[in-house]
Amino acid sequence: MKHLYSRTGARPWVLVLSFALIFLAGQVQAHGMSEAEKQSIIDGGNWSFLWLGATHMLTGYDHLAFVFGIIFFLTNFRDIVRYVTAFTLGHSVTLIFATFNAVRINYYLIDAVIGLSVCYIAFANLDGFRKYLKINPPNMMAMILGLGLIHGFGLSTRLQQLPLDPDNLLLNIITFNVGVELGQITALVLMLMIISLWRHRASFRSFSLATNYGLIALGGFLFLMQMYDYSQNSSTGSMASLAKSNPSVAQEGGGSTRNTQGSNTPPVWQETLHITIPGLGEKEFKFRIEQGKTLEYAWSTEGVSLFFDLHGEPEGDTSGTFKSYRVSTTHQSDGAIEAPFTGTHGWYWKNDANTPVTITLKVRGDYQHVQK
Repeated sequence: MKHLYSRTGARPWVLVLSFALIFLAGQVQAHGMSEAEKQSIIDGGNWSFLWLGATHMLTGYDHLAFVFGIIFFLTNFRDIVRYVTAFTLGHSVTLIFATFNAVRINYYLIDAVIGLSVCYIAFANLDGFRKYLKINPPNMMAMILGLGLIHGFGLSTRLQQLPLDPDNLLLNIITFNVGVELGQITALVLMLMIISLWRHRASFRSFSLATNYGLIALGGFLFLMQMYDYSQNSSTGSMASLAKSNPSVAQEGGGSTRNTQGSNTPPVWQETLHITIPGLGEKEFKFRIEQGKTLEYAWSTEGVSLFFDLHGEPEGDTSGTFKSYRVSTTHQSDGAIEAPFTGTHGWYWKNDANTPVTITLKVRGDYQHVQK
């Protein structure tokens, strides 16, 4: 990959662009699958995966930033095809493999690495290895292929939040991936048009410096944001047990709860529910909770780990807005939700085992049943 400049003196508006990119990152929700999107998959069938794949790539600012970095200094159409094909091959392999085999990696960690990949491609564009590290850069084709593999895991985490049809799983995955590629091609054409229009202007050098420094700032911010979210979500599992000795420990959902039973007294539950998740199936279970009210819970299986998304949806909302409180894969979980809004709050469970799994759910608090 050729570098069109060797000096590093960027103008002050580099910082302006950097802050603008950071602001943009803060406005985009990286995770989560709304109930409206899930229902659209059910209603739309396999073709809805094509549309979702395309729209996910077109709104996936981290993936697009990486692709933008790849093509920034490429002027030869053959080179563009080679590098973009390497990235496409990489993310397609892991997207299909991970989803088909239900391989799940914590999406905060994956997105953190993707953020670093944006930093990497921009640092390489600035010829940072030679100028700052005094070493030759790694083979760019090999790095793009390898980083593409990581991006594929990120795409897979998104896809595995969907209600996938076990009888058409491979077709669902391939259709989603075709949609991703169509979205990527659309974005690529727009990127090339912007760069081509600017490439012959006198301001292109300043534009390229500002853009690549901005990509480093964006990638670094994404990394820090995802690692913070990871630390917050990792701590929620232990916070419930801490609350037994500390009556005001913050719980899932951003609220707080008080342990009225004492630190050494097992909680007295209002009711115990048994929920069966079919083999290779999924199920949602919700309660209606008014704003500020608390639901305490503890659920477990007989050792079989399930993917789950504990989330809430505002009452009367038709935009698909929802808030995830905790997303993980485990065989048990406990804690409390202090509802940040009036609405339905509960779990989406997904069972990757071939046999049914029964969940024992114990609850107490101020709630009403939505389904039982």
